[in-house]
Amino acid sequence: MAIQLRPEEITSILKQQLADFQVQGASYETGTVLSVGDGIARVHGLAQVMAGELVEFSGGLNGMALNLEEDNVGVAIFGEDTHIREGDSVKRTGRIASVPVGPALAGRIVDALGQPIDGFGPLQATESRKIEIKAPGVIDRQDVKEPLQTGLKMIDALTPIGRGQRELIIGDRKTGKTTIAIDAIINQRGGDVHCFYVAVGQKRSTVTQIYETLKKAGAMDYTTIIAATASDPAPMQFLAPFSGCTMGEFYRDTGKHALIIYDDLTKHAQAYRQMSLLLRRPPGREAFPGDIFYLHSRLLERAAKLSSALGGGSLTALPIVETQANDVSGYIPTNIISITDGQIYLEADLFNAGQRPAMNPGISVSRVGGDAQIKAMKQTAGMLRLDLAQFRELAAFMQFASDLDPATRKQIERGYRLMEVMKQGVHATLPVAHQVASIYAGVNGWLDDVPLDQSRAFEQHLIAALNAAPDDFVNPFNATKAMSDTLKELLNNLLKRVKQSFKVA
Repeated sequence: MAIQLRPEEITSILKQQLADFQVQGASYETGTVLSVGDGIARVHGLAQVMAGELVEFSGGLNGMALNLEEDNVGVAIFGEDTHIREGDSVKRTGRIASVPVGPALAGRIVDALGQPIDGFGPLQATESRKIEIKAPGVIDRQDVKEPLQTGLKMIDALTPIGRGQRELIIGDRKTGKTTIAIDAIINQRGGDVHCFYVAVGQKRSTVTQIYETLKKAGAMDYTTIIAATASDPAPMQFLAPFSGCTMGEFYRDTGKHALIIYDDLTKHAQAYRQMSLLLRRPPGREAFPGDIFYLHSRLLERAAKLSSALGGGSLTALPIVETQANDVSGYIPTNIISITDGQIYLEADLFNAGQRPAMNPGISVSRVGGDAQIKAMKQTAGMLRLDLAQFRELAAFMQFASDLDPATRKQIERGYRLMEVMKQGVHATLPVAHQVASIYAGVNGWLDDVPLDQSRAFEQHLIAALNAAPDDFVNPFNATKAMSDTLKELLNNLLKRVKQSFKVA
């Protein structure tokens, strides 16, 4: 059967298609690699490239334009530079570096670009944000006044951390800095704080160990690990804290709360120094570039408690800095101390003497202070700070005195017991009611006649009693969060029973 072709139909179809036809084209600006090495490429021909823009190499690797010079562009390479050769083409993407954000990141380990590296498949994130954004202004913030409990008596009592605060953890290597940060994450279990742990320049085995610790404690359900390990190139280590901060800001900007750990900013500064020297930026003190202070201030200023008009969300930052031989007057430590709202100073001598956490309560400070404490802790910890300060003075004086009057000796004995009560096991965080009860017992003399080596055992006995009968103190405490006369009487009665049942081993 012959097909009947109608010319008018064909004509109308062609006219319709020609009317709908659109010329679509894409213009790419491409350049050429002049030289490459140590994670940095020099590229010629990208005249219109923006600072911080992502560029794509012909092999598929990405990089970020950092130095915009007259005749070439300095590009930091995100990946192994061995795959790039001189003469390779480089293409602009028109995008500023961004990372995925949102609830899909919870429980995952990602690299500095937000790509999953935990082997659990691709991320299901629906939103991405720019890595570098401006910190909220003065009007957009409010006072730090809500406590963020770490579960560590020494910190929650003496250097309290509030939501939206930046509290530096500083000390020599192997003094328990990361342990404090991990404890702070574990203590958020069952709360409304989303946690981010940024590992910069650490061993992969260490990151795996931290992941296993958090997973065992049930903390990975609300935690994301951003890892730029020692084997990653310097540009990835430079980018990781900014990527983690962007992921945390998603919660801050949606009226929720987030906690971010930067572990550690010393290695971050060293990675940035390496990049800057390779980019031929002029070196300054200790060969760091002139903008090293700005690098950390623009990162840490993004931690904030937003105003009620913006939802009241918060991002709390705990940066970690490693010192050399207890020298807090180094370039990077002094920079970050001046940016943050206080520091938790850990001493190797205290650590070696068995004090955990090895915090020096004399040098450590929180510039937010009692504003970030519940009323009960403020009432109880005020005496503790005074007692410990007097103990430190008297202990120093005792080295030169042959005999002491009974009052001084009693104060020194109490000081030793208070230092014992302040000790806490690894990942053994305590609810605030238990902390207040322990500190109250110490500062009010309930431990004075307990042998020094039995102080910790007495505290464990007290905690067991608190858990066994929560209605006797814990539940009334949680209802008011203030040490009224009624609550003090309840706690005194409980302590009497504990004292009677406690047997010295």
